[in-house]
Parts: sequence; structure tokens; C-alpha cells
Amino acid sequence: MNRLKRNIRAGKVNTFLLFCFFIILSNITIAQEKIYEKFIEIKILDKVSSKTNLLKLEIGEEKKFQNLLIKGFKCKNSEFDDNPEITAYLQVKDITNKNNDEVFIFNGWTFSSSPAVNPFDHPVYDIWLTKCY
Repeated sequence: MNRLKRNIRAGKVNTFLLFCFFIILSNITIAQEKIYEKFIEIKILDKVSSKTNLLKLEIGEEKKFQNLLIKGFKCKNSEFDDNPEITAYLQVKDITNKNNDEVFIFNGWTFSSSPAVNPFDHPVYDIWLTKCY
């Protein structure tokens, strides 16, 4: 009978420790998810007309701008105040391009301070990242 009580007590302690572990683990994942923002703001320059347009994207949303389909997946503001950096992961399709071999004209990370690091190369449009929020 004593042994049974000890096993029950040990089971309650193990269950409590397991519960605490999952609470801590879920808080860590929630904290990591909060690093990324929910909206991306980009500027698009039409090289032909020399007009710029501001486009706001929700993360995961695909928006059409002229002949482009733009989708943002992640956006992050830097954690350092002395040298702010904004990064975003974007995919851009040109819907006028009927070549099935080329799915995206741009698929990668963009940086607000250095747009030329991973350049968006299009004959009519330029895209650059302005902010995440």
C-alpha cells in the first residue's frame, strides 16, 4: 500500500513537471513567433512613368500591382537601435511572362539598407522595402 501511494505521488509530480515543461516550451515558441511582423510596406517605382507607389502587404497575402503578383512571407525589424535594418522575404511573379520555366522573377530576402544585396531585376519596375509593422 505504501508503495502504491509513493507511485501515485511520483506520477502527480511527473505530470506537474511535464505540464510546466509544455508551458515553458509554448512561451518560447510564442516569443519566437513575435519576432516577425504582420505587414510589409514596399515602394514600387515604375521606370517608364517615373512614378512611385506604396504597397502594403499582409504576410501570406498575394497582391497584384500592374503586371506583378507580389507575395510577402516574412518581415523583420532589427533588434538593434543604432543601425536599424529591415528584412523581408518576397516572391514576385510577372504575369505577362508566359515562359513556364521561370516561375518567379524574384524569390528571396530583401534588405531595406542594401537593396542591391539581392536585387530585384525587372525592366519596368523597381521594388524596395520600406518598413515592417
